[in-house]
Amino acid sequence: MSTTVSEKSGTWRNWAGNVTARPAREVTPASVDELAAAVRKAAEDGLTVKAVGTGHSFTAAAATDGVSIRPQLLAGIRRIDREAGTVTVEAGTPLKRLNAALAREGLSLTNMGDIMEQTVSGATSTGTHGTGRDSGSIAAQIKGLELVTADGSVLTCSEQENPDVFASARIGIGALGIITAITFAVEPIFLLTAREEPMPFEKVLAEFDELWSENEHFEFYWFPHTGNTNTKRNNRSAGPERPVGQLSSWFEDEFLSNGVFQVANWVGRAVPATIPAIAQISSRALSARTYTDIPYKVFTSPRRVRFVEMEYAVPREALVDTLRELKAMVDRSGLRVSFPVEVRTAPADDITLSTASGRDSAYVAVHMFRGTPYQAYFTAAERIFTAHAGRPHWGKVHTRDAEYFAEVYPRFGEFAALRDRLDPDRRFGNAYLRRVLGS
Repeated sequence: MSTTVSEKSGTWRNWAGNVTARPAREVTPASVDELAAAVRKAAEDGLTVKAVGTGHSFTAAAATDGVSIRPQLLAGIRRIDREAGTVTVEAGTPLKRLNAALAREGLSLTNMGDIMEQTVSGATSTGTHGTGRDSGSIAAQIKGLELVTADGSVLTCSEQENPDVFASARIGIGALGIITAITFAVEPIFLLTAREEPMPFEKVLAEFDELWSENEHFEFYWFPHTGNTNTKRNNRSAGPERPVGQLSSWFEDEFLSNGVFQVANWVGRAVPATIPAIAQISSRALSARTYTDIPYKVFTSPRRVRFVEMEYAVPREALVDTLRELKAMVDRSGLRVSFPVEVRTAPADDITLSTASGRDSAYVAVHMFRGTPYQAYFTAAERIFTAHAGRPHWGKVHTRDAEYFAEVYPRFGEFAALRDRLDPDRRFGNAYLRRVLGS
């Protein structure tokens, strides 16, 4: 067997460095059969099992003191069905690799998040999303999936086959089994024209409904301690292709958004009193620009400055009130917030524990530079989000528990019953899942 098993107890850390774990052993399966065998062996040894991708979650969703499954050998495209408009990809494939491979085939996902370092299974299992008026999260584009369950059996799931599992496992937080392959809906590759421009905070809020309805993909960043935002509108284009120039891309995306921003955050962490002045400068540093390119080069951006993040989905109609309350809270507090607040939207979907399940949603994400105390800011922000029946991103910092989720997710009991059926012994459990799903 080509499986790599380590009996050494190494320490695993996530990307942000705020979560660590010491698994009893690590397994890197080279096939679905090997992964299923690893699950059965864990059961014999009385160990829990969790799959972990690139560690881009800020929660302990993938942490375990049992068997840690590393899926990097389960990577690549299994098949492309052009007639059906689908691609089936191994679960450990990084989104970056999938996007590039699809582009070479003249294909694309309809929508995607703003980074592409995650594996496809990690991104979908936690509900990773971008922004869209009509197109939803990455998981909402799933047409089928393959799942290894607690007894080591392999389930194939779609709307036609095991539809009850399909309804929940697209965003399963790793609680129902280990995903080994995903079939996504894809379409012929297209062009997007991105229009980025600064806009006053009050103008964005006053015109939000129009900005949302008139653009296929609208998002913006508000800079705390200022009345400034940077907006981005992405819409399909007939072309021609006009990508960001190499020099402009380096200056704005690397030098300003990563290099200078990194230094500014170091200064702000060392001397918090400088943060409001830095925010005023940062909010005016990026100029308006328009460019046209293939989807993943427009949707995604490099994120090299490390941070900790909380994100909540609120009903879309509650967004403006939520943001006004958030700004008022920051303005009257002594908090010093060096990271912009990110705002996106998604249409309602039919996935059991999707943050957009059954309702049009708006996402508000708050961040703090890694190594900076974030608890006071996140606690105050979370109080605002939950007052609007907010649903936290499954892979980002929050303090909610199963009792809260049973209130904000009408189908929470449906997911819990399915989990009881598929994993009665909680082979895939951990402390995070006990908190958010119950025992």
